Amino acid sequence: MVRYHVPGFISHPRLTQRVHFMYLVEMKRPSVPIIVGAAQYTQHKGTVRPHDPMGLMVKACRDALHDAKSTGLRDLIDRVYVINLFQWPLRDAPGTLCERLGIHAPQRFYLPVGGNTPQLIVNRAARDLAAGRCTAVLMTGAEAIYSLRKGLKGEIVLDWPESCPPERIDGESTSGVDDIEASYDLFLPSHVYPLFETALRASLRHTPDEHRLMMGRLFERLSAIASMNPHSWSRNALTAEQIATPTGENRYIGYPYTKSMNANINVDQSAGLVMTTSQTARSLGIPEDTWVYPLGGADLNDIWYVSRRPCLAGSPAIRAASRIALEQAGLSLDDIGVFDLYSCFPSAYDIARREIGIPEDDPRDRSVTGGLPYFGGPGNNYTMHAIATVVERVRKDRTLCAMVTANGWYLTKHSVGIYGGTPPVNPWDDRDDSPIQRTIDAGELPKPRERASGALTVEAYVIRHNSAGRPLSGTVIGRLVDGSRALADIDAGHDHLLKMEERELVGMSGEVRHDPVLARNLVRFPAVA
Repeated sequence: MVRYHVPGFISHPRLTQRVHFMYLVEMKRPSVPIIVGAAQYTQHKGTVRPHDPMGLMVKACRDALHDAKSTGLRDLIDRVYVINLFQWPLRDAPGTLCERLGIHAPQRFYLPVGGNTPQLIVNRAARDLAAGRCTAVLMTGAEAIYSLRKGLKGEIVLDWPESCPPERIDGESTSGVDDIEASYDLFLPSHVYPLFETALRASLRHTPDEHRLMMGRLFERLSAIASMNPHSWSRNALTAEQIATPTGENRYIGYPYTKSMNANINVDQSAGLVMTTSQTARSLGIPEDTWVYPLGGADLNDIWYVSRRPCLAGSPAIRAASRIALEQAGLSLDDIGVFDLYSCFPSAYDIARREIGIPEDDPRDRSVTGGLPYFGGPGNNYTMHAIATVVERVRKDRTLCAMVTANGWYLTKHSVGIYGGTPPVNPWDDRDDSPIQRTIDAGELPKPRERASGALTVEAYVIRHNSAGRPLSGTVIGRLVDGSRALADIDAGHDHLLKMEERELVGMSGEVRHDPVLARNLVRFPAVA
């Protein structure tokens, strides 16, 4: 048998004929997209004169370009992506970034809101690089919310450039909520994700205490991973009990989530990636043992508005996108050595696990960073940190394959990516996944009943808390007797809301009425009075 030398690979039992075959495929198809540069930066909490988000992005991009080990690559970058900034946006962030870096990229994009966007643009860039629509791509994102809050409190002086609204957003910018959901204050993620969690809890037939401890155990492992990650914002390893138990320091925010179960946006973090093709990288002399290959990817949405999804405890889009990405990569789930599941809240993390088909007792890590509550959740850009970490891991083990999931809005927009150290079997072509998207969208329910009356059976709920941990209000999603859906605020005071946190409301029926003054439905549960 003829044997082939694969540059950058060490001898390993798993590097079989399949690896050599894939290398031959890559040699015959030179426009294979690759990641050649990756960097991430966490700004120290004690920094006296901290960078603004643009300064953080410049730092990450310079480090990513340096990581690519090529002085000529900068001049070939013809596309730049900047992830949407939660705080301190600029009129033209991509233009300012290019100016600061000395890059003359004709294609510059400022992306819409969505934690899915870092993986989305890797998938998009891979297709466009493979098709020759661009030569080299730089992408970055950052937040400096921690320093901004310190500055607003007068604890430090910020000499940042003036912030102003962006002149444009490139891509869809549809709100994540409709008018009815907005009228019930279902906009903050901390008020929406509890709906998924309570629906999931009921579907699993867990008691509130059983499920609370289960969430703690899920996130205990994330906290342990974060404690060992030098880029993490918090490196304190928390136990399941510490995560799950509400205390003065770990209060409920949106029941059933304690503070330790919420993504932490109060961070200063940035990341950057550089992509090109194997042909370009080879011409620049970029060492092949640094190349990391996007092997497959998919981008799908669940039914856009939460209140119109028939099931609040699942995600058809994650299920389909993970399957499509694996098929493109020519891999099975067993071939994946490590995952990074989007972990803004326990429901997002565990629903993804279930939809992908990862067994509950699977020993493989489900995060490479430590997750959004502990590593840090820098706005829309968390997943770029996960991808940068995957690049580091794959460079150390060329046999490793990783899956990254990313999520925007409220389990709404999903992007999945597969990464590895060997060339892909299948090309990055302009695949049309719209028939699958139409199948998902076909399950959409009618708009909820604005004026409801009669018996309302709860499907999911949230109880909001103030900064002292005191319950303030609750909102339910439920079904009326005729099967139509309605939203309603819980008509109860502090003491009754506390009682509701001790028992399961899902499946319980209450009397709903419309209040014309409040312009909302109100529901009472006499059994919990």
